[in-house]
Amino acid sequence: MIRAFLFDFDGLILDTEVPSREAWQHVYREHGYELPLGRWAEGIGTRGGFEPIEHLEELVGAPVERDRIDARRRAHELSLIEAEELRPGIAEYLAEAERRGLKRAIVSSSSRAWIDLHLARLEQDVGWDAIVTADHDETRAKPRPDLYLEALDVLGVAAEEAVAFEDSPNGVSAAHAARIFCVAVPNPATSGLELDDADLVLGSLTELPPAELLERFS
Repeated sequence: MIRAFLFDFDGLILDTEVPSREAWQHVYREHGYELPLGRWAEGIGTRGGFEPIEHLEELVGAPVERDRIDARRRAHELSLIEAEELRPGIAEYLAEAERRGLKRAIVSSSSRAWIDLHLARLEQDVGWDAIVTADHDETRAKPRPDLYLEALDVLGVAAEEAVAFEDSPNGVSAAHAARIFCVAVPNPATSGLELDDADLVLGSLTELPPAELLERFS
């Protein structure tokens, strides 16, 4: 029986991926270049996969004003994210988990401060049984299984008793490395990426009500 739902955060609970990409694309265009989406995808769901500012400096052929650029880019990104709400189906899955007494956790390569910031705005900062993050430590980030294994330990559930929800190849790889059944739900920034390794791929969580997903494990 399934005892826990484990959710990625960026791009899965809240679409921060598209705003982040658009903000960096704006920076690149200010310098006369296009953000390479193939390279950008390398960094989705992990840490250190792709460093846009370093790549931009390679294109420009000289150092750029990193602090100024990043401050403006971050402000632009946050302004876009503030317009985002929970992705479709997330609220229903959280409610079903609560109704059935399933444990709920966030497992993310981002930082705890980043996640807390957005959960507070969304009024979703209570009710989690665990929030496990990489907190800038590349050695723990996805696609490594460390975060998922830690979440399972904190929750006191076995891998076969959990379902992971991811939106990126790095996330799917991490869940599989931890031997957890993985549902991939891509967002506009990851819909063109290879997600076939997931156990189930949905265009949206609204396509499969949580009760029907849980019936598959009965």
